[in-house]
Amino acid sequence: MHAVVTEVLAERAHLPGALLPVLHGVQDALGHIPRETVPEIARALNLSRAEVHGVITYYHHFREQPAGRHVLQVCRAESCRAMGGEALHAHARAKLRCSGTQHSSADGAYTVESVYCLGLCASSPAVVLDGRLHARMTPARLDALLAGKSES
Repeated sequence: MHAVVTEVLAERAHLPGALLPVLHGVQDALGHIPRETVPEIARALNLSRAEVHGVITYYHHFREQPAGRHVLQVCRAESCRAMGGEALHAHARAKLRCSGTQHSSADGAYTVESVYCLGLCASSPAVVLDGRLHARMTPARLDALLAGKSES
């Protein structure tokens, strides 16, 4: 893990506004940004740990825990909410057994994340499953989509 952070910092620490590129690089390499990497990132960028932690927790894209094998992002912005996005989000969490504050299923197969605008407002509600956008989603369409993933 230390080697990955060192490599990402070497590649990106010189960039203007380097914190976001560094965080993206660490998450791309490790799948999340482990808490123990925060002091190293802060030190290298001459920031406080609180500043780095604040950015990680502010942006919904960043995660502090590893994600499941499949990541389902459900849009919860206004247009998707108006078209059933909240019910879709609740359905996804129930179907994938993500309860309480847990975002991942107990078996590690799925992580359900909230996102706030996927840019498909005219085709709400929208989700992203493993990096692929899907529009005009319904609980039934989501179930079919997830059934296809469970076979892979």
